[in-house]
Amino acid sequence: MKKIQKIVKLHIQAGKATPAPPIGPALAQYGINIANFCQQFNEASKEQMGLTLPVQVMIYEDRTFDFKIKTPLTSELIKKAIGIEKGSGEPNKRKVGKISKAQLEEIAKKKMPDLNTDDLERAVKIIEGTAKRMGVEIIK
Repeated sequence: MKKIQKIVKLHIQAGKATPAPPIGPALAQYGINIANFCQQFNEASKEQMGLTLPVQVMIYEDRTFDFKIKTPLTSELIKKAIGIEKGSGEPNKRKVGKISKAQLEEIAKKKMPDLNTDDLERAVKIIEGTAKRMGVEIIK
């Protein structure tokens, strides 16, 4: 069993990792091969192009690494589902779109592995909260 030196958490565009900031500086200090990481990440994430993915990079003491790609950000999935560029700067005053319960449920199912619940109804509530904070109206 290898000993973990550090776990670095990053948000990276699927299929678009490069040694430039923020990735390069975040990983370079641990002496791992950044080009190698970028190549492996891009290969593993190419199916999800266009989404920003949370990534956990486990860096071991021997300067090797493993990484785990989590599910896309909830806000990204909501924006994609209803076709908007960004959320509202004033979610209580200005609405930017509408999302149905079925769409929320679909997103909740995708996010389940990374949420702290196994209950679909609770997962939908978590996704609803994000949608409301983005200025997205929930329609029945």
